[in-house]
Amino acid sequence: MAEEAEIIYEVRDRIARIVFNRPDKLNAITRSMQVELRQRVAEASTDPAVRVIVLTGAGRGFCAGADMNLLSGISAQGGDAPKAAPPEPPAVSNPFGANLGELYQGRHTYLLQCPKPIIAAINGPAAGLGLVLALYADVRLAAAGARFTTSFSQRGLIAEHGSSWLLPRLVGHANALDLLMTSRKFGAEEALRMGLVNQVYDDADFEAAVTEYARMLADTVSPRSLAVIKAQVYAALVQGFPEAMSIADAAMEASFGRPDFKEGVAHFMEKRPARFADLGKY
Repeated sequence: MAEEAEIIYEVRDRIARIVFNRPDKLNAITRSMQVELRQRVAEASTDPAVRVIVLTGAGRGFCAGADMNLLSGISAQGGDAPKAAPPEPPAVSNPFGANLGELYQGRHTYLLQCPKPIIAAINGPAAGLGLVLALYADVRLAAAGARFTTSFSQRGLIAEHGSSWLLPRLVGHANALDLLMTSRKFGAEEALRMGLVNQVYDDADFEAAVTEYARMLADTVSPRSLAVIKAQVYAALVQGFPEAMSIADAAMEASFGRPDFKEGVAHFMEKRPARFADLGKY
């Protein structure tokens, strides 16, 4: 019997779904899964059939963090477990705005550099590295039964992979310190109150709600606008206001000459669905 894929990738209705597929382990992530995740995001980022990416988990969990066998191996080696040379990672870039690769350099920053919106559909537990990956998404939608924990301090670890920078910008530094220092578990409603997630949906309605949100992005707005806005927002986090304003003014001026602006006005005036061009047309 063929071994089941650890990550499932499918494209339907201009939505790419990347699914962590180790449900018996609450989708704890392995090194090979991290490599494939980047490969799949790179594939989706250049596929003209994809406008939105949804990242989620199979079964009842989103991602329980790094596989404990991997962590045990590191512990047994005294923190110096041998590391195989990783394959050359595929490039992920957003050519429609600031070069985020120059501003954000790290293992998972390719998720920020992807020109297409990434939705973390948090259907269940999101812990440790699983929570970190959700932080790198552009939008986080949670099922009512989802549970969260940073978990690092309870493993003798620290706030890894940029979470000490990302988390305070979402929930404020006081909440971030609480979550990082205690590693306490918390639910979807608290995550919503803190601003960690954008929306919470009933478990029974969750998949349909995520699909509806993704289709809104895929069908009703300009892919080029999304790519530019995404680059603007992440670049602005490390820019001063005058620089961000100047860049926005130039980008707006350029937008007036793009076909998407003409289509944006036309479909509104004609009261019909939008027919925006795919990113590959630019």
